[in-house]
Amino acid sequence: MSASPLAASNPDNTCLSPRDWSAHPPHIYPFYKSTALRGPTQPLVPIRQALSELTAPVYGHDELGPHDHDLTKNAVVNGQPLGERIIVTGRVEDEDGRPVRHTLVEVWQANAAGRYVHKVDQHSAPLDPNFLGAGRCMTDDDGNYRFMTIKPGAYPWGNHTNAWRPQHIHFSLFGEYFPSRLVTQMYFPGDPLFAFDPMYQGVPEHLRELMVARFSLDVTQADFALGYVFDIVLRGPRATRFEA
Repeated sequence: MSASPLAASNPDNTCLSPRDWSAHPPHIYPFYKSTALRGPTQPLVPIRQALSELTAPVYGHDELGPHDHDLTKNAVVNGQPLGERIIVTGRVEDEDGRPVRHTLVEVWQANAAGRYVHKVDQHSAPLDPNFLGAGRCMTDDDGNYRFMTIKPGAYPWGNHTNAWRPQHIHFSLFGEYFPSRLVTQMYFPGDPLFAFDPMYQGVPEHLRELMVARFSLDVTQADFALGYVFDIVLRGPRATRFEA
């Protein structure tokens, strides 16, 4: 579902530019085989949201723990998680470039070996007892967020023989109400698996870079962690590509 914090104050969506569906991955993409099973085959029917859906708050600062944003600390049992430490930060904006303040940003990812902490993931790569692979934070007054984590590994995913996902981190963003959710993936620059990944290839070529973080020496912490910047735009022509 798309996200727009403006919708709460504009139930009629009168100030929002229309969603350009051609700029996002198709619901059914032949090279991504599971979309044939879950993608809609009939035209989409817009459903007008009720006022209660557009105004009811669901999240706040009191729900966050002190280490929720730091995936290198929030699940430590008896040591540090293995892998390359990285910092991921960025700004969440609306379609007019205004900051989206105090919105919940959640992330989840594989560990450095390419394994999720999930019973469905039966990849033979090892689990890391000190890495859960999930975190969350709130954006500040300027719409900024920041996570400390471990760079995820690539992993096989069964889309076809010898199919591997590029290294990526999943993002989920909530606005001021539960239906205003955006789910996307952040990739790393220069990944050789881009050419073989249908989720990446399914997005129009000129827009794929919107899903790729940029390396930043300014964000990099000396002798500790490399830094990446991933800005997220919730709507409009510069909108971050999302998972429908």
